[in-house]
Amino acid sequence: MEVKQTFPLTIKRLGINGEGVGYFKRQVVFVPGALPGEEVVAEVTKVLPKYSEARIKKIRKPSEHRVTPVCPVYEECGGCQLQHLHYTQQLKEKRDIVIQSLERHTKLPVAKMDIRPTIGMENPWGYRNKSQFQVGEQGGKILAGLYGLNSHKLINIEQCAVQHPATNKATEAVKSILQEFNISIYNEKTQKGLVRTIVARTGIQTGELQIVLITTKKELPSKEQIVQEIKRRLPEVVSIVQNINGEKTSLIFGEETETIEGNDFIQETLGDLQFELSARTFFQLNPEQTVNLYNEVKAAAGLTGTEKVVDAYCGVGTIGLWLADQAGEIRGMDIIPESIEDAKKNARRHGITHTKYVPGKAEDVLPKWVKKGWKPDVIVVDPPRTGLDSGLLQTILQVKPQKVVYVSCNPSTLAKDIEVLGKSYQVEYIQPVDMFPHTAHVECVAKIELRS
Repeated sequence: MEVKQTFPLTIKRLGINGEGVGYFKRQVVFVPGALPGEEVVAEVTKVLPKYSEARIKKIRKPSEHRVTPVCPVYEECGGCQLQHLHYTQQLKEKRDIVIQSLERHTKLPVAKMDIRPTIGMENPWGYRNKSQFQVGEQGGKILAGLYGLNSHKLINIEQCAVQHPATNKATEAVKSILQEFNISIYNEKTQKGLVRTIVARTGIQTGELQIVLITTKKELPSKEQIVQEIKRRLPEVVSIVQNINGEKTSLIFGEETETIEGNDFIQETLGDLQFELSARTFFQLNPEQTVNLYNEVKAAAGLTGTEKVVDAYCGVGTIGLWLADQAGEIRGMDIIPESIEDAKKNARRHGITHTKYVPGKAEDVLPKWVKKGWKPDVIVVDPPRTGLDSGLLQTILQVKPQKVVYVSCNPSTLAKDIEVLGKSYQVEYIQPVDMFPHTAHVECVAKIELRS
């Protein structure tokens, strides 16, 4: 196979990144934008030892589930991967991605496993509560958006279909204010200029709005006038923050953050819980589905009021606090000390006293607790995309809690970790949850029990 070669290809399934997967002369070919069941003419763009990448030259037979994307910059942007697939079919394909991962990375009898239909959204648009749009300049006009797929071209996004309307409106307003005050815009190539990124976060339940301007230097010309203009055009703003990031880096936030108007945070509600979200606090991007996800965690944990529960990778304590009313004791740990302080604060605010939060890695902290005679009945894990640390997997196998509830944002690492835990544990069921409609991401809650 060589670059520019064309051939007919039948698409068999979706890959983990939402691309179509077909086979040509027994070689795997990934085709972005192609859908299962489609017959396409593919043109090779890249050849690697184990697979090739291609683009669609022509669709000979389209999928019955193919739809027209609502977003005008869908194909350039790359933020969503599945807008061209009907939403009900997206849910089926996401379940299939979970099954594929289990088949690839485990020896389990996957066909006999209880892998449930994906929990979707009634309205799968406008769900993201936070946008982080890079700013740039073209012909004297300020743009705000995302860098295009595999490129350094900034795509101007005026109305992102998956962003909450409040964040779209806020970004547009701030962009025009910066334009009116002639504020210099950072240029990635020359590394000169002031404003790099506009971050807008809304409390979907509370309606509060936070604006963060990420700048290369602390001095912001016309700061007072900009603040007053933001407040005039966006009365729902309760927090305006400046973050300074002068480094040459792909990281959005720098280390220095200063509130320039209003509160340090906005309030958001999940179920009966209230949270304070400061500029750099991690919080789920889709609060509506977060409630569904956490309710699935609660169902899988099956608590009776007496259990000792560990919330590993606890962050600001959201999952543990969600379970607290049915647990005997909640203990959590996280490697970010600020998150632990927030978790303690969140527990205090809700009058939840049977919690203990400590900074550190679960694989270091847990054995110390066990040594002192405190052994968990249930461990809830919500790791990053890389999955569980091998040290934690071994710790779980040694400590042997009755139940592990695994919240996963990556089916491949979930499957690999299940295979390791399989020495002592069995999977009762896996419940996929669609946290990010129109993207290839799928979250899962896996209920894993100690073998008797």
